[in-house]
Amino acid sequence: MAGKIVIANDHGGLELKLILKADLIHMGYEVLDLGCDDETSVDYPDYALKLSSAIKDKKADTGLLICGSGIGISIAANRHFHIRAALVHDALTARLCREHNDANVIVFGGRTIGVEVARDCLKIFLNTDFEGGRHQGRLDKIP
Repeated sequence: MAGKIVIANDHGGLELKLILKADLIHMGYEVLDLGCDDETSVDYPDYALKLSSAIKDKKADTGLLICGSGIGISIAANRHFHIRAALVHDALTARLCREHNDANVIVFGGRTIGVEVARDCLKIFLNTDFEGGRHQGRLDKIP
């Protein structure tokens, strides 16, 4: 088993979530899906809170969030001190958010990123380690 990952989305991220969830299961991850499960309009902060609470409660160490643009849900998630959510657009940002920032949540815009790019970014995120060193000192300055 590759590990456990928690995922959550609003209505704007449903389609991409379903694709990436299937990929994660295929890769051997145990997926804790906190919704939403249809295209009825919902409020993204509620789903960022659900994911944040699951990570705080140690139900998973890593998360995936998706809303229409990725912006709102990443802002909401980063309000929680134990979350380092990174809105990712390409392979470089997927790698750097892990290497330099020790991000524990990857965020996509369901309406702004292509499926194949999101798939590549998710794999990179999950397979990249934090470098520590000079980057740890910077993280230590974030409450």
